[in-house]
Amino acid sequence: MSKTTPEQNRALVLEAFDTLFNRRDYDAAARFWSERYIQHSAHIAPGRDGLFNLVRTLPDTLRYDNQLIVAEGDYVIAHGRFSGSGRAAAWIAADIVRFEDGKLAEHWDVLQDEATKAHPSAGCRCSATASPTDFPATDNP
Repeated sequence: MSKTTPEQNRALVLEAFDTLFNRRDYDAAARFWSERYIQHSAHIAPGRDGLFNLVRTLPDTLRYDNQLIVAEGDYVIAHGRFSGSGRAAAWIAADIVRFEDGKLAEHWDVLQDEATKAHPSAGCRCSATASPTDFPATDNP
């Protein structure tokens, strides 16, 4: 049983997401995800195969760009943007990953359509390139 540090887990999530979503190297990506991977997303079929099969159905133009990543213990939260999916709006995602034995073992997510200047949500100061760190915590619209 190998134990990874929060810093290693952050780096592993970034490398895993880049390998799967951006490079589409399924063989290389398999080394990051546990064979017993538990998927809690309503948008993705169970297990590692469910995730990989979903990605296979998406256009080759799909791109994941991380905006913020934090880790504590065996958990990592990655906030990022999925663009190029063929949808009108990019997805903004908060992915929560639990590590076990140095691999992504469990996953939860929250997805929403990106709010843009063309399609803003109520009171949103929108920017396609804005990240959570762009606005001070006390700066409420």
